[in-house]
Amino acid sequence: LHLSAVKLAELHSDLKIQEKDELSWKKLKAEGLDEDGEKEAKLRRNLNVIMTKYGMNGKKDSQLLDTNYIKDGTESDTLDDPRLEKLWSKAKTSGKFSDEELDKLWREFKHHKEKIREYNILLETVSRTEDIHKNVINPSEENIVKEEILHNKHRELKEKLRSINQGFERLRKVSHQGYDTTSEFEEPRVIDLWDMAKSANFTEKELESFREELKHFEAKIEKHHHYQKQLEISHQKLKHVEGTGDKDHLNRNKEKYAMLQEKTKELGYKVKKHLQDLSSRISQGLQHNEL
Repeated sequence: LHLSAVKLAELHSDLKIQEKDELSWKKLKAEGLDEDGEKEAKLRRNLNVIMTKYGMNGKKDSQLLDTNYIKDGTESDTLDDPRLEKLWSKAKTSGKFSDEELDKLWREFKHHKEKIREYNILLETVSRTEDIHKNVINPSEENIVKEEILHNKHRELKEKLRSINQGFERLRKVSHQGYDTTSEFEEPRVIDLWDMAKSANFTEKELESFREELKHFEAKIEKHHHYQKQLEISHQKLKHVEGTGDKDHLNRNKEKYAMLQEKTKELGYKVKKHLQDLSSRISQGLQHNEL
């Protein structure tokens, strides 16, 4: 796959979560608690997202290039959307951003690209499900259940589309005006969660508690970013030392690289699991609004 050290660590974290979710689903299925197959369908969607994200779906055009915003910041990947490309070009040439802020903004653009990718995968899944549903001649109780599944998927699509629209507006504003120094959060995923939380059915006390949890979550993400950077630097040093023939130096670098790789995987898993939990809580709040 020619993935960087950071991307390999991220892939490991994603697959670890997928494995855990599949084990949980197998237990549910054994107890007869996924009769409608909705949880199984969600697992397949998640696996499809992972395979697409890391170029394992057999489609060369959809494979992400080996990108490292830490090294060259921005030029080795595309955003696959003319509107995003235009905004990014404007931001880069505006002179309103430091190198560090450009790195942060690039992460926001890449995060937005991933949201669009996930939305399109879900849309394709819903379309296939609808086609199958339309071809059923005799309505039955099972079809009523499937209609409920479709309803839930359409609600999920609606939430994702709202998040994409909010995210684009934020990118447009930041690209034109620069970063707001009074902004409460900086990490794209945390900003998304906070915007959605404010629209959910939370009391003031619950919202304040959620705000504090998001601050801890953002700190966890920053720690993960730190280890990702250290891992990439260690990987570059290791490649350099391999060419010198110094075995002692090579062994020391290998040990450090292995330690950083394991720590990055562990933190990546914790970040993604925490994100999953927070997103689920918000989703429940948003669903309550619609009732």
